Amino acid sequence: MKNTPILLTSIFIGVVRAFSPAVTSSACLSAVCSIGNTKLPSYSSLHAAADNNNGDDGLTTRRALFQCLAVVGVGVVLGGVPNAYAREMTDITSGELPELPPEAQRSYLQYRFGLQLAADFYLFDLQTMVADTDEYGSVADLVASKGARGGQGQPSRIEREFVNPMRIIGLSMPPEYADEIRDSQFAFERAMGKLTKATAGIRRDLPVEIDKSAVPDAKAAWEEGRLALNSFFVTLNTVTGLKDELKVIPPSGSNQFQEYGRSIRRYNDFIKKTKLCQNRGGPALSQAWGQLMVSGYLQDSCGVEPLEGYFFQ
Repeated sequence: MKNTPILLTSIFIGVVRAFSPAVTSSACLSAVCSIGNTKLPSYSSLHAAADNNNGDDGLTTRRALFQCLAVVGVGVVLGGVPNAYAREMTDITSGELPELPPEAQRSYLQYRFGLQLAADFYLFDLQTMVADTDEYGSVADLVASKGARGGQGQPSRIEREFVNPMRIIGLSMPPEYADEIRDSQFAFERAMGKLTKATAGIRRDLPVEIDKSAVPDAKAAWEEGRLALNSFFVTLNTVTGLKDELKVIPPSGSNQFQEYGRSIRRYNDFIKKTKLCQNRGGPALSQAWGQLMVSGYLQDSCGVEPLEGYFFQ
């Protein structure tokens, strides 16, 4: 199904070519094909394609240009405009990573995707939750360990997605950066402790009087956690030499999401499909189902965007 837009565009080109000779221009067709690459063809390149194929007749050239633009336009509608702001992918050879100890390289590359996804959650979801007392029960669940008996329970979501990766990365980094990372980790943990205290005992289904300071205190704790997480990200960007690879969370405001530079739509879609996949038995079972699905194409039944693509948006 991934090639459907290309197939539809090709069919459209075939129909138009029967009536519009200008579209047979190789330059025009190459412009259409460039839709799937890093950028769309320029107006001047399309004009040159039409002009080269139709001589000096101005009317004919303009007609050819509009026909070529029409084909490219359909390609954009069917195939989608590529993300011109997608970042260059990085790996173990990028920035200062080759200079780091092997364990530091492994821990950073292992946890960077999950940490950015955690930051997306912190901004897109948790910020809204701390402003709504009806969500305080869910906030409390984020920091509560499950089935904890003698330290044998499962870690909380905050521990699993934020604190533990911070701790592991900090232990693997050179000493001159390890202290900064540890300070950011401790500051984040203190902020989450304050958030727990501010939201404690408040649940939608419990008829309790809510202290007037609950929401302001919860928001202040969220802000304190934001600053600690940003400090952690800035340190990692510095030690890896990958400027702005981990995106820090801007302060609250009308342009916050725009300044963050990551898509809430893609985040919501990623989370939705991930939950659907988990509800159907997890990625392994879903992959097996995907191999059994026969609908003209073999496709993954989960349809979750690869973490690499989601990270480098």
